[in-house]
Amino acid sequence: GRHPMLPRHVQRLGRDWIAHWNGSQILALNSPVSNCMRWAGCYPWASFPLPVPVDFSANWRVPPFFGPWRQFQNSNWQLDNFTQSSCFHLPNPSMKSEGEEPLTKKRRLSGQHDTSAPEEETNFSNQKEALCLSVAQNEENHSIKKGTIKRHWEYFCQHSRTMKIFENKETDQSNKESEAKFDFTVMSYNILSQNLLEDNSHLYKHCRQRLLIWTYRFPNILQEIKQLDADVLCLQEVQEDHYRTEIKSSLESLGYHCEYKMRTGRKPDGCAICFKTSKFSLISSNPVEFFRRDIPLLDRDNVGLVLLLQPKFHCRTNAAICIANTHLLYNPRRGDIKLTQLAMLLAEIASVAPQKDGTFCPIIICGDFNSVPGSPLYRFIKEGKLNYEGLAIGKVSGQEQFPRGQRILSIPIWPKKLGISQNCVYEIKQQQQEENAGEKLEAAKVDDTQEVIIASEKLSSKLQHHFKLSSVYSHYFPETGIPEVTTCHSRSAVTVDYIFYSAANDDTTAQPGAEDPFHGGLKLLGRLALLTEKDLWTVNGLPNENNSSDHLPLLAEFRLIER
Repeated sequence: GRHPMLPRHVQRLGRDWIAHWNGSQILALNSPVSNCMRWAGCYPWASFPLPVPVDFSANWRVPPFFGPWRQFQNSNWQLDNFTQSSCFHLPNPSMKSEGEEPLTKKRRLSGQHDTSAPEEETNFSNQKEALCLSVAQNEENHSIKKGTIKRHWEYFCQHSRTMKIFENKETDQSNKESEAKFDFTVMSYNILSQNLLEDNSHLYKHCRQRLLIWTYRFPNILQEIKQLDADVLCLQEVQEDHYRTEIKSSLESLGYHCEYKMRTGRKPDGCAICFKTSKFSLISSNPVEFFRRDIPLLDRDNVGLVLLLQPKFHCRTNAAICIANTHLLYNPRRGDIKLTQLAMLLAEIASVAPQKDGTFCPIIICGDFNSVPGSPLYRFIKEGKLNYEGLAIGKVSGQEQFPRGQRILSIPIWPKKLGISQNCVYEIKQQQQEENAGEKLEAAKVDDTQEVIIASEKLSSKLQHHFKLSSVYSHYFPETGIPEVTTCHSRSAVTVDYIFYSAANDDTTAQPGAEDPFHGGLKLLGRLALLTEKDLWTVNGLPNENNSSDHLPLLAEFRLIER
């Protein structure tokens, strides 16, 4: 019967909770659930016991213990202490019947974003951090997780290793001698330093607090690295204490050798390049510091790292591959610093990559460049030249639609004492090259005309570099023209991460003019497709439950062709 003196939600409690305890309508799963549940919304720690292991069907409605159904609808329902076999998440309220759907799902199906951020939970104790760690570890064996967006491989060559197509072992001997092939994969991944996450918490207001602690994030990141299984890892925002205590040892257990360069300032993160020792051996490791105490322009602590690797395969000559990794300055209004940092990285590559015959070995440059596709900095990397005369300092990276930095770039951008020419090479190296080419002028023959030429060269507004580079990604989906996204948080969703490479002559994926006579060069075999901003917001942006950085990993497969 009815009890009119009781509030409506208490009456519903009696009907909904007590009435249906038998049959499979209510108890319908095959594995036990823990004996404690909680709401993570307005009443985060309220719990009640379950007298027996129970399971719940999709049609069961959770009773509104703490108020009307609409109040419960705005909270988050989940389980504590659940096991691998029985864990599930219900971020949206369960459907009352087959014909009704949660409001958030209706929005997603209609193409609208659910921009409402979940309520932040209270601070967690060490026990809660341990729980998050165990949850991530328990989910490692799940090939498909709820809330995961699948990324597919895009192939450009039928012989790609990722397609599991193997070449005919009975290849003609003459073909083996004329062309040796070596396939390998490269990943670029900004893993989001925990220190930077906490210093910029306003970027992650859309995230639940438990997803942002390191003990939850690191197992997810490591699992991504395991699954993608790249031969070379270029990682940015690698926090030094985490690298020293767990990242390095974890990657070494997966067969990687790790090289690391920490930033030179107060922020305790840096760049790492890790490679499979079964595929490569290290020739040289060359860290690059962009901070120069004697040059006011270079007062930032960003760094780069350049490795020269020897592939482990039989060939007639000693092939090598140059791998560079960097994280350029973020500040959208300091394009002068960004271009100077990039020039310093290119100069280091130019000093590492030359081979005995005067050509460069194949080059791959990865990193977070804090610049968008089509920006002057991006075009300089791909086209090898940039005339920056009259260019506003805030337009270099293209990060702001209406840039606040209106000051025009000075000519030249960096002082001569930096020791890097407008061709982005160390000036000592350039002088040596001129001597070897017989182009050095004797001091006695220097006249006024030559002094004028030298002065005009110093005032040149044209930057150049000698690497013909292509981008692995095209930055827009060809069918729709929608931009690809490599990072997505509360403030923005754009592309700032790249993999550039020196393309072989027969690489049809390279842009026109980028073919490179670098000892055969690199052929792009395939890449892991990126996503749109809309795709990412269907899983609440980045970081989320399964992706624990605010960047996506970039992954490409190459073939080294040595002729």
